[in-house]
Amino acid sequence: MYGGVRGARIITLFSLYSICKNTMLGDEMVHTYLGETINFHITYKKKKSVRLFVDSYGNVEIQAPKGTPVEYLVQLLEEKWGWIQTTRKEMQERAHGPQEKDYDQGEGFLYLGNTYPIQISQDASIEQDNAVFKGDKLHIYVKELKDEKIQQALKRFYYKQCKSLVEKSIKAHQSNFKTKPRSIRITDSSRTWGTCDSNLQLTFNWKLAMAPQRVIDYVVVHEMCHRVHLNHDRSFWRLVGKIMPDYKEMENWLALSSWKMTV
Repeated sequence: MYGGVRGARIITLFSLYSICKNTMLGDEMVHTYLGETINFHITYKKKKSVRLFVDSYGNVEIQAPKGTPVEYLVQLLEEKWGWIQTTRKEMQERAHGPQEKDYDQGEGFLYLGNTYPIQISQDASIEQDNAVFKGDKLHIYVKELKDEKIQQALKRFYYKQCKSLVEKSIKAHQSNFKTKPRSIRITDSSRTWGTCDSNLQLTFNWKLAMAPQRVIDYVVVHEMCHRVHLNHDRSFWRLVGKIMPDYKEMENWLALSSWKMTV
């Protein structure tokens, strides 16, 4: 049963209905909340749950079962208002291209979906420049305080972490598959997050270490499913959805956040 809406919202809904435009696909609507106005589109489908998301163009979309009260959908929109504004802002920033980084003390870098400051230390006695994560900071140790050395140390850290995180994910999801990957490689790719070849070799992008574990899990599951279904056909996506029902949210995270996954 859908939740009701408080009386304070009824006036808003009357004004919303007056500017509602019915289309063949659903309803185009405008809603004002907390002094801000937003356009959103409702599509009614034969499904059991409601899905609210921001598409790649920054449009707010709601997919809902037929017969879902508009009042309920507006209430959901208001509950997600902060997330919607943050997501649309990120998309606007992403439109300016990959995020450029400085290699100064305190500069933020992504790790497992969160941004952490770097703390740089110079140590001429170390064998190799490196980085470790501890105490909510990325600690970087280099022989020389040069940007390229700091960058290399960070990349080395992400490569190592990516392999460990991917192996952890494969182990967690292996029970869904009959065969095991023959080998795992971590590479630097500008086009893909992962691949699976005919020899069952899995390859993953080192930048995945910057994503939340759940997103890493999705990419791993996606590639492992290619060992069963080579192409992106209906059977492939059915298998992905069976193992990870929320996979579209993970795809959305990558689409919105990839511009920030830089070193």
